[in-house]
Amino acid sequence: MSDLFSISFDADSQVYNVSGELTLETAKAVLSESTSLFDSAARLDIDLAKVTRADSAGLALLVAWMRQAEQGSKPIAFQHVPTQMLAIAKASGLDEILPVK
Repeated sequence: MSDLFSISFDADSQVYNVSGELTLETAKAVLSESTSLFDSAARLDIDLAKVTRADSAGLALLVAWMRQAEQGSKPIAFQHVPTQMLAIAKASGLDEILPVK
C-alpha cells in the first residue's frame, strides 16, 4: 500500500473502495496492487468517491481494470467517477464504453 492511494474491499457492500491519487505517479502501483485483489472476485464494483486526484493515467487504469474483468469474464462497474476523469473520458470518446453506475 502507498501513502498516495489505497484500495480496500467492503465485504458488506461487496464494493472495492479506491481512495487517493490515480495519476501517472501511482497508476503502475495501483494496477499491481489491484490485480491480486481483483483475481478472486466474482464481479468488480469499484467506488471512486474518495479519489482526490486523477489524470489520463488514472483513466488508463480504469481501462486496464475493464480488460482484466473481461479476461476473467467478470462484470465491472464504476461508481462516483471523478469529474476530471469523466472529462478526459469524454474528450477521448471513452465515456461511451465506461461502465458507470
